[in-house]
Amino acid sequence: MKHRIVVLGAGYAGAFAAGNLARRLSPADTEITVVNAAPEFVERMRLHQLATGQGFAVRKLADVFAGTGVRLRLARVTAIDPDRRTVAVTDEDGDGELAYDTLLYTLGSSVAHHGVPGAAEHAYDVTGLSSALRLRERLADLGPGGTVLVVGEGLTGIETATEFAESRPDLSVALAARGELGAWLSPKARRHLRRAFDRLGVTVHEHTAVEAVEPTRVIAADGRSIPAEVTVWSAGFAAHPIAAAGGLEVAGTGQIVVDRTMRSVSHPDVYAAGDSVYAIGENGRPLPMSCASAGFTNMQATAAIIARLTGGEVPLTGLKYHGNHISLGRRDAIFQMVDGDARSKPWYLGGRTAARLKAGVLRGAGFGIAHPTFGMPKRRLRLAAAADEVVVRAAA
Repeated sequence: MKHRIVVLGAGYAGAFAAGNLARRLSPADTEITVVNAAPEFVERMRLHQLATGQGFAVRKLADVFAGTGVRLRLARVTAIDPDRRTVAVTDEDGDGELAYDTLLYTLGSSVAHHGVPGAAEHAYDVTGLSSALRLRERLADLGPGGTVLVVGEGLTGIETATEFAESRPDLSVALAARGELGAWLSPKARRHLRRAFDRLGVTVHEHTAVEAVEPTRVIAADGRSIPAEVTVWSAGFAAHPIAAAGGLEVAGTGQIVVDRTMRSVSHPDVYAAGDSVYAIGENGRPLPMSCASAGFTNMQATAAIIARLTGGEVPLTGLKYHGNHISLGRRDAIFQMVDGDARSKPWYLGGRTAARLKAGVLRGAGFGIAHPTFGMPKRRLRLAAAADEVVVRAAA
């Protein structure tokens, strides 16, 4: 029998991982299935652009995996049973079940409202395709002088606020930050960021915790009322709850606890990558939910799966950040270098050069998704004779 590998989720981590597995493992020995609820690959890093009305190519997953040998199952994952090694799914034909020998869990994350009253009901977000399209429709209906408030001073919040202000200069765009804007940046990069906000006319409400969201305003912790015909919530992400519900060991964040190779510490035939994984970086701290983390962890997980199935030694992929890249509209950006402890170095790159670099990163990610088995070796690896038995025995 072929070794059944099931990949849950086809975001950056899942799509890249499935392509890498198909590229390296022989189809004579393995059967790779990707389960995803939507038929399209979602470029999450560009959803704030989509919300402003900008267009870009949407890739159908059926086209992405055509000719690769990867099976695509369009369905919503409803539960996992790691003891039975099964995944429950629902699609247009009803409920079903998939069995696996190795599971790669990359269901990602969704917006985290942190229990703030009114946030789920009244705020918009750019964490998914449907939510970004919903925000796009709302912004299109907003006339000149309309007020938009972005809540959250992280990378998503900064990129969203600056993108909106540049694309819609007729709107009044503001950002609410719990602390100081760009506090983690080096002094020079922080000044660059503030100049960009001033140039684009983005109002910043620093040291402002939002305690309630209403249809046309938000209420801050100090009682202030901030006008917002549209509130965009970018104050964090939440891991999918299915892992915890299925009995996998998870951290307080709901992310799957793994060893250095991205293998579940509670169920050794389950691996995790992307926003779903609680992995410790080389600086001894948990990796943040980000596209960069998706890259590190999916490379490590696939390398471990391939090595263990083919009888090789598991290589270790570096889990170290080199910098943060922040778009400030289409013509400006900041690339902030960081040290081994993720602290900002004095040096940074800004302006059009940094913007072109970020555009190149996005194009590279898009190419990688569109060509998941690019550079496929002439000879793919065959499973070691006892490797499949080892995996099954360990999971029993």
